[in-house]
Amino acid sequence: MPDDLYQEVKSRGLPASEILQIAVRAVVEREKSREGLEQYIRELEEEIGTPTEEQNARAAAIVRNIQMHQLQQAG
Repeated sequence: MPDDLYQEVKSRGLPASEILQIAVRAVVEREKSREGLEQYIRELEEEIGTPTEEQNARAAAIVRNIQMHQLQQAG
């Protein structure tokens, strides 16, 4: 942990070790989830084939619509 960040944590009376453990666990879990998702996608591609450019474009448009909706809800 960089010194300036450590000093900020300590000056606020926060438990640096506990915070670090929580952060590392979160990163490890995120990596496990990503690996599982990548494996699932590989299995789908083996089963039904790779998506076409048109299917990818449609999926990207759906994601953009969801993101815009979330931004509108938040704002």
